[in-house]
Amino acid sequence: MRYRLSFVAGLALGYVLGTRAGRERYEQLRKSVREFSQNPAVRNAAESAALGGRQLAGRAYHAVSERVGDRVPESVAERVRSLRERAANGEDDWGTSNT
Repeated sequence: MRYRLSFVAGLALGYVLGTRAGRERYEQLRKSVREFSQNPAVRNAAESAALGGRQLAGRAYHAVSERVGDRVPESVAERVRSLRERAANGEDDWGTSNT
């Protein structure tokens, strides 16, 4: 699924950058993207993906830290701690809410 999404995004970007349809077509595409991104179903899917990614990253960190022990760089450990605190407070980088 990730590869399909990347392909579609690349295709859309290539079309926008390479098109000679003019400003009108560009504005039409931009409006469509804005409407798509503001769709509640899309926003919920993005929030779910972000939450799943955070959970997976936490599990991966624990698995790696068990194997390498104290050799995990402090900068990595600090970043994980800050992300956990932000997740516990309900903050995210997406600018979305959990509604």
